[in-house]
Amino acid sequence: MVKEKNTKKEVKEKDKNDKRDFRRGNSKGGFRRGFTRKRFEEVKEWIPKTVLGKKVLKGNYSNVDEILEKGELILEPEIIDHLIPDLKQEVIYIGGTPGKGGGIKRTATKKTSRMHKSGRRFKLTAVIVVGNENGIVGIGKASSREHRIAIEKAAKQAKLNVVRVRRSCGSWECACPGNHSIPFETTAKIGSVRAVLKPAPKGVGIVADGATKKILQLSGIKDIWVKTYGATATRMNLAFAVFTALKNLNRTKGSL
Repeated sequence: MVKEKNTKKEVKEKDKNDKRDFRRGNSKGGFRRGFTRKRFEEVKEWIPKTVLGKKVLKGNYSNVDEILEKGELILEPEIIDHLIPDLKQEVIYIGGTPGKGGGIKRTATKKTSRMHKSGRRFKLTAVIVVGNENGIVGIGKASSREHRIAIEKAAKQAKLNVVRVRRSCGSWECACPGNHSIPFETTAKIGSVRAVLKPAPKGVGIVADGATKKILQLSGIKDIWVKTYGATATRMNLAFAVFTALKNLNRTKGSL
């Protein structure tokens, strides 16, 4: 039998399917544009690249406090993972979409767009807070074209920005020797948002909104009063204002 030749229509459909498989990724090994195999491979062993990372791997540092006291610059997120295995992270919902019947539905990422000759190009931004609920907290912001990658990059950035939070009991109503609150009032301003943190006695809890409460809980603070001013609907500025206020506690004299 003579084998029939494929028509032009069949050839075009075959080429189109092959291109679609390459973009989506299939068993043949195709990946979407901008992706590489390295992103899908899990890193089994950490190989430090910086001097600080090599010292941490050797065991020269037993905890993060020693690194922060010396003022060492942390350039590898694996350093924090190695020293704080029980590190927790929370997503700050900075984005929003219009809900049914008005209002806004909060989302984990904020979508922004810019115009090009080829059309609109979108970008997603995420804010992540990490902490061990015992005086260590960090915050990070990152952007990407994909939701998952933006969150992963922000988590790595947060681990590079960890600080030690100075805790004490600065409330005149309590005056106990514990470290459930902060030693004194602190304030910080990012954009139009100004955050004021005041020490509170035991039993009050964290008097703040949901986004601020996540940061304070991961830092290990149990009782505090929070007052905010400005356009607090911009959750990104609000989160960074609260983090900066906690960071400013270490700018005064006295041991941590």
